[in-house]
Amino acid sequence: MVETVIDKCPRIETERLVLRKCEPGDLEGFIRLNTDRRVYEFFRSNPSIEDCEIGFQLGMQKQAEDGFGFAVVEHKDTSSFLGFCGLEIPSYAAGRLPCEPCVEIGYRLLPEAWGKGIIREASRRWLRFGFETLKLDEVVAYTVVQNHRSRRVMEKLGMVYDPADDFDFPGVDVDHPLCRHVLYRLSADKFMGQSNG
Repeated sequence: MVETVIDKCPRIETERLVLRKCEPGDLEGFIRLNTDRRVYEFFRSNPSIEDCEIGFQLGMQKQAEDGFGFAVVEHKDTSSFLGFCGLEIPSYAAGRLPCEPCVEIGYRLLPEAWGKGIIREASRRWLRFGFETLKLDEVVAYTVVQNHRSRRVMEKLGMVYDPADDFDFPGVDVDHPLCRHVLYRLSADKFMGQSNG
């Protein structure tokens, strides 16, 4: 789907942000982000510090293998860690997502950065990278049905939702309140039409 090269993850600057690949020094910010209960409201469990350290190393490894991944979002003026946003090839469901093979756009911010349009600003740049540089035909995003904040971001990005694409997340008990997920899609044609319109 995406041909192998040494490195595809650029450093991108927007009006307010620096978007860059994850580095070992980002572990502290990653732990702060992923142990905040507000951030994990729609996840099935809150990770421990040890879980965060393991997840961080796996993410670094995946970034090295794929050449891109969920990249760090940094404030341009202060260099402060705000969270992450980027493109990634899903691997945790081992081919059991209804949209695979696919590339997803994902994001997560510290609560103090919420409501400022940061994710939309970062996501637009990563979508452009995905469609123009990686030559993707489509990018997807998914979340639990009740995560309306995240769904609003997907809608503002022009992603399209079809209830027929709703799915139960692999490996989660169907009776669990966070099992049912929604899927949003954005085609290259639609994104380019938005960008040029």
